[in-house]
Amino acid sequence: MKKLIINFSLFLSLLTVISGCKKDLEEKFNNPEKATEANLPGLLTGILNNDRVRPSYYNVRTFLLVQPAVYSQTASFISANSAYQQNDGYIEQYWNNFYSPNANGSGVLGMYRSMELVYSSLSETEKASQEVFIQAARIVLYDQASQMVDLWGDIPFTEAASIVNTNTFSYAKYDNQKDLYNYFITELDKSATYFSTAASNSIFSKYDILSSGNLDKWRRYANSVRLRLLMRMSNSDETFAKTEVQKMLASPTQYPLVDGGNVANYSPIASDILLRPLTNFTSNLRDGLTEIGSYYAPDYMLNTVMLPANDPRIPVIFDKYGRTVSGKFVQNATYRAMPITFTSTQQEGGFADYAILDSATFLQNQYLPGPVITAPEVNFLKAEAFERWGGGDAAASYEMAVRQSITYYYYLNSINTGFTAVPAPDANTVNAFIASAATAYTGSSAQKLVKIWNQKWLHFGFLQSVQAWSEYRRTGYPQLTFPVQTLTGFENPPVRLRYPTSERSLNAANYAAVQEKDTRTTKIFWDIN
Repeated sequence: MKKLIINFSLFLSLLTVISGCKKDLEEKFNNPEKATEANLPGLLTGILNNDRVRPSYYNVRTFLLVQPAVYSQTASFISANSAYQQNDGYIEQYWNNFYSPNANGSGVLGMYRSMELVYSSLSETEKASQEVFIQAARIVLYDQASQMVDLWGDIPFTEAASIVNTNTFSYAKYDNQKDLYNYFITELDKSATYFSTAASNSIFSKYDILSSGNLDKWRRYANSVRLRLLMRMSNSDETFAKTEVQKMLASPTQYPLVDGGNVANYSPIASDILLRPLTNFTSNLRDGLTEIGSYYAPDYMLNTVMLPANDPRIPVIFDKYGRTVSGKFVQNATYRAMPITFTSTQQEGGFADYAILDSATFLQNQYLPGPVITAPEVNFLKAEAFERWGGGDAAASYEMAVRQSITYYYYLNSINTGFTAVPAPDANTVNAFIASAATAYTGSSAQKLVKIWNQKWLHFGFLQSVQAWSEYRRTGYPQLTFPVQTLTGFENPPVRLRYPTSERSLNAANYAAVQEKDTRTTKIFWDIN
């Protein structure tokens, strides 16, 4: 293999990579056995060690809980004039973190371009033995890039960060969002096919911090994200989505999924795609969350969906404790959430009376993983497909997804080290919940779909609030009520994020082509409700 030294950094949102980060890259991504040689294994680990995937304090505090979690009501928030106004600085950081390699393990696209450069320098023999690294990176790239599309619509992609490979500086054009979705769907199928016959690799196992070298999990990951994207665009292009989804679900051997083996009491760590942090950025979210009001139980989730059904997940998602203005915690007699209709003054005076997020599961769980895609989500997707188009048992998939979601949240609670885990509910309790009027898979087809969508939204919660917000926009469920704010232009939540100010300024020529669509009310292509 040729000796390579790759120098790059992002020139903000020009979306290209230029020289200047030689030392950082060498220190972070050199082969441990060959200290002067940048290599695919180290770059893959850098892509996976991603602060926008794992539940790092900064990502949760500055992005998830103040943007998508507010717009999907998967977290509580202070009812203030600026509640629906995006924070441009935090948005810019999130945007740049997709394109730019940095010390926090983000920069998926920039690092992937560097992997392409390293890969192109290899001999054919070396390419064959190391293709597994670049194939895995592609799956992560398409997963993350599709979420960028879900947030913004058209994004720079095909030309972005191209200077790493071409040595030619250029501004990156915006690619059409639907074209990107179709491209990701096609390429994920190719990557899944690759992993169906790929050979095991001990070095891959060492550097794969996502799935520990489990090739079957990578195949399932690719197929499952593909299923997610197909279902998300299924209202805007139903013919294509239906054909591809039915082909996948009719051939589980050819298209294995992250479905927990269709076992209710499954093992999330063995089945789900969960990023376990390399470094401790997860613990003690409590102090930061209190100041933005996201510490408390969301109204619709707890009061409307969970409490009436006596949902067994309540004790591991929420605590009865409230918090006084002085910072003292008070245990309440029952679980209840603060009404969404409260003014900010009422909220500030009533915090002590309402439930908060569970400390053992979330706020002080040092081992809380970053959920990438889980068995409950996949089975909810299957349930929707079967309900709309036939070909399988929608009721069985729905009930399996709900049961697995219970298992999943009790698993998250159990892996904390500072609190006694809550015992999992017995079979009678779970069965009673599944059979309750609020949960049972009964009613018209439209009513059944609503139950699927509501339960999937609940399962996503604030950790997957990007997915929750996307599904809320696509389906219109749950039927949430948002307080109307008085700040002109920001009275209601947006249906997409606006591009960062720096992007609009620095990439002005290409931005001009999408400027008319860069509004808070311009829907993403799959949002046709």
